[in-house]
Amino acid sequence: MAGSMADPELARFLADLNAQPLVPAAEVGAIALRAAAEERAAARPPGPEMHTVVDVVVPPDDVPARLFRPVAGPVPLVVYLHGGGWVIGSIATHDRTCRRLAAASGAAVLSVEYRRAPEHPWPAAVDDTLAALRWIASAPEVLDPRTTAMAVAGDSAGGTAAALASLRARDEGAGMADLQVLIYANTDLTNSGASMQTEGHGYGLDVADIEWFNAQWVPDPAMRRDPGVSPLFALNLSGLPAAIVITCEHDPLRDQGEAYAQRLRDAGVPTTLRREPGMVHNFLLWDLVSPACARAADRVAADISTALSDRRV
Repeated sequence: MAGSMADPELARFLADLNAQPLVPAAEVGAIALRAAAEERAAARPPGPEMHTVVDVVVPPDDVPARLFRPVAGPVPLVVYLHGGGWVIGSIATHDRTCRRLAAASGAAVLSVEYRRAPEHPWPAAVDDTLAALRWIASAPEVLDPRTTAMAVAGDSAGGTAAALASLRARDEGAGMADLQVLIYANTDLTNSGASMQTEGHGYGLDVADIEWFNAQWVPDPAMRRDPGVSPLFALNLSGLPAAIVITCEHDPLRDQGEAYAQRLRDAGVPTTLRREPGMVHNFLLWDLVSPACARAADRVAADISTALSDRRV
């Protein structure tokens, strides 16, 4: 379990977490979970200073977004979708994460506050992601100077939105990014894979909570095998943007993420897969908990920078 992890700071953090009474997400509820996430984010020190930070709205439904530009002049753009089980998370909870990503990658980051479940179940988050991609393609004035390349990226549930929006952009012929970045993403809402059992307790993300989050976003269990919900079940993955897939050794979602990366490769999509040794779900948010988490987050930024600047996507 967590006590045997190689990184001592992360092991201590998880030991303290596991020493507390486990209250299932279902008992806490969406409103309280959101409030707790916002409080944790507010208590963290701010991230790196940016050249500009601008709050914008994405048409046609005025979805809030925040544009972090690390430097002046044309740079790549990352459309970022926060994690949180499609239920929690916001621009505010991921402000520090997006600032760190922008500073380390040299790319501008557009953080999108997509609509959340249970008030807005599937496909609202995917619709909002696709709307952001199409809006960027329309060259809005706020993106002056023009970006040089575009990625769509997300962690956890946000990674699911990134993957599903990439599929829809391909099929609908609008809004295709140059790169998709899936960071410990859900790709199979039926929760298959041995890691759901072997890594599903004691590492900060419990299987029971995953099941509850899935049910908030897709209440009908039969729908969770739909390729529009679980990208792992898509029949055709060819023609998608190049992919960076990041999984964690101690994450219940590890196996489904790696299965999706293999399917992308089998379909001829250039795909970089890295399993972060010793890492757990949510490491992007835990850079202050553990230097190892911070280094893992910086590796993601370096991957994005290399892929977009080299235009090998």
